[in-house]
Amino acid sequence: MSRTIVHLMRHGEVHNPEGVLYGRLPNYRLSELGHRMAERVAEHLSGALGEPRRDVVAVIASPLERAQQTATPVAAAFGVELGTDDRIIEAANHFEGFTFGKGKGRLTNPQHWPHLWNPFRPSWGEPYQEQVDRVMQAVHAARELAEGHEAVLVSHQLPIWATRLAAEGRRLWHDPRQRECTLASLTSFTFRDDTLTGVSYREPARDLLPAKPGVSGA
Repeated sequence: MSRTIVHLMRHGEVHNPEGVLYGRLPNYRLSELGHRMAERVAEHLSGALGEPRRDVVAVIASPLERAQQTATPVAAAFGVELGTDDRIIEAANHFEGFTFGKGKGRLTNPQHWPHLWNPFRPSWGEPYQEQVDRVMQAVHAARELAEGHEAVLVSHQLPIWATRLAAEGRRLWHDPRQRECTLASLTSFTFRDDTLTGVSYREPARDLLPAKPGVSGA
């Protein structure tokens, strides 16, 4: 039986001093700290920090700039070409571009109410199940590409978390404050042939996490 691991990596910290929920908006790049986080994960996976070197043969990122920047040092560490997969892009969200808590961003503003009626779907953005479906398609494509080895997919918090919930047989609707998917974290799916046999999670850049991260859009 062939053992393959697909790591879903969340991008590093983004420069976002205004606290915008940036979602799929262009031109949101990694902060200086975000670049350090990306380098840390590359070092972690490649064995530069003392851990065993991982058998990574493919590195693929969401098309959004922050994911591409996060994936670049990982691809360089393993000498592979960086690929792009639209299926691991950030979730669509009605509130993209908003800053919450003041003006039109207040959730008490009646113009937002039609988008808040169903937290289980959720009604304000791309349904959880649709996110899971597209990310799992990308995961299986990466599994086939890296069969017998490992692949890294750099994506975003909500798609990664929803996919983990589905893989572990848990309900998809959740409290966003309870997500276990920090910046530059790794959520790893282990397969035997095409069967998922385990999910694990770790935070190689944990010591770099800001004490009070701003709104990230994930």
